[in-house]
Amino acid sequence: MTSSSPPPDPDAPPEPLPAARFAARRLPLTERERTDLRPPFAIDCDRILYSRAYARYIDKTQVFYLLKNDHVTHRVLHVQLVSRIARTLGQKLGGLDPDLLEAASLGHDLGHPPFGHDGESFLSELCREAGIGRFVHAVMSLRFLERLERGGEGLNLTLGVLDAVLCHDGESDFSALRPEGGTADFAELDRRAATRQADPAAMVAPMTREGCVVRLSDSISYVGRDLEDAIMLGVLRREDIPREVAGALGVTNGTIVYRLVEDLIATSAGDPGLTAFSPEVGSALKALKDFNREAIYYNPSVKRDKGKLRRLFRIFFETFSEDFARPGGPATPRLRHFLDNMDGSYADGTGPHEKARDFIAGMTDEYFCAAAEELLIPRYAADVIP
Repeated sequence: MTSSSPPPDPDAPPEPLPAARFAARRLPLTERERTDLRPPFAIDCDRILYSRAYARYIDKTQVFYLLKNDHVTHRVLHVQLVSRIARTLGQKLGGLDPDLLEAASLGHDLGHPPFGHDGESFLSELCREAGIGRFVHAVMSLRFLERLERGGEGLNLTLGVLDAVLCHDGESDFSALRPEGGTADFAELDRRAATRQADPAAMVAPMTREGCVVRLSDSISYVGRDLEDAIMLGVLRREDIPREVAGALGVTNGTIVYRLVEDLIATSAGDPGLTAFSPEVGSALKALKDFNREAIYYNPSVKRDKGKLRRLFRIFFETFSEDFARPGGPATPRLRHFLDNMDGSYADGTGPHEKARDFIAGMTDEYFCAAAEELLIPRYAADVIP
């Protein structure tokens, strides 16, 4: 008697597509790419690490800004923590591509403007007023990778990495994800980008399981770390953490990360399409996020000089847009330097408001403050005008 496989369950969710299906690039491969010894996603990881946008992570706000404290988390550390957590999960869940996990983790926040989510909110308001749509940092991350790096040529990354970057959303409260491969092509990526641009809160699931892991690793990496920063700065006390959170997740970042990772592995094991927390831990994670929002992110004491920054964003956006629109090119040296490092198609094919948005989004916190001083504070000249 011969054994036969059981018939497929029509109600079972589809198996996720293998990561190799998402190694295509938008542009044809160069000769160097065709003969490169590195796997496709490893190439992407190196390209992100050597990009200018990645170098600017070092002085971009995670939560707390305008502080002279070397121990406060900046975005450069955040993306590295996401990468470590994602790679651990990928190893324990099995079958996930470590280079795809790392590249997506390191690249997911490249589009953040200076001063974190406050800066994103200010810039989005200005972009909508100018008629160029919302500013969404995940979409901007994609723009840096595909359009602004290498002088306007972009990095020509793989579909899998770009999709995971676009679909990351650590702020959302989704605690269970399944990949939605769709047509697994760049037309689908562009459709997803348009969806996120129109509604940043829209649920757009990644095409790959690696993308799902990065998305949940984003949440794991920051919820406890933000608590530690807030406690160090005296914004709150450890005993302020809600009892339901403390009981399920603990009260230190190390314990919170460990319990979230442990629970996600146990809940997701055995189902290659599922990346999820248990209902109990997912509920505790949501409660911790809600607590952080009220105690940290919306706390007026944390938003020092928020009003000043909002006004500066407006001055920058309006001044830069006007300067980029000058027939002979911008008069401001910083803006001329920006355009001199871009190809002709960018300079000729990008409107002044879009150029202002791109330039501001690429600023670090310190560069923003230096530009404000240069633009707004008058300087004494010599006692004789030549």
